[in-house]
Amino acid sequence: MPATHVIADLHLIDDREPAARRLAGYLAGPARQADALYVLGDLFDVWIGDDGSIGPHAGTLDAFAALAESGVPLYFMRGNRDFAVGAAFERRSRLQILDDPTPLTLHGVPTLLAHGDLFCSDDVAHQAFRAKYTDAGWRRRRLALPLWLRRTVARRARRRSTAAKRTKPAHIMDVNTATVAEIAAEYGARRVIHGHTHRPADHLDEGLERYVVADWRPEIAEVLIVDDDGVTRRRLDPAGEFAA
Repeated sequence: MPATHVIADLHLIDDREPAARRLAGYLAGPARQADALYVLGDLFDVWIGDDGSIGPHAGTLDAFAALAESGVPLYFMRGNRDFAVGAAFERRSRLQILDDPTPLTLHGVPTLLAHGDLFCSDDVAHQAFRAKYTDAGWRRRRLALPLWLRRTVARRARRRSTAAKRTKPAHIMDVNTATVAEIAAEYGARRVIHGHTHRPADHLDEGLERYVVADWRPEIAEVLIVDDDGVTRRRLDPAGEFAA
């Protein structure tokens, strides 16, 4: 049965780490059976620009390109960690960049795909940052900075983010279900699929299906599978094959 695969929140640092090797195995194996693959942001832990980040991830990008060459359409949505991906990334990986959110019909169901931070409306500080990184002009100005300065800014931003998470109430870092329902209704969606929160779960909120894509961790990695029968989750072993 044709099936669409969805992944998000791998937070890759470089090609040498186990998560990157697991991804390479998946792209060369189970992903070849997908009718499309969607990556819903934060594929990388940080992306300071194509000029500074392609190198450490060249193998990963080439693995995506090989999957595209096999005939599987590939799509990528910017996340808050990798908002700076650009045209060179797109050419190298063969991943087509999508707007966030993107409405489409998946296997007969009106669906809304999103990175997910759009729905975290209670986190006012993050929404202020999101308003910046989703603005093409702001991204151009950021990418015009010298590479060394972008590296410094990225390190500082990660430290601030880590510190902020220790003090923020847990609930504001999750989605606001009323916001999800409002945006889903705006797009006429009956199903929402997103990542970002690192809280993988299947929800039914007043008739609206919502699936949170799992972040990848050393002990577990998942692919969300969408087909004519609905939505399921498949775990990957360390080699990137579907676990029995």
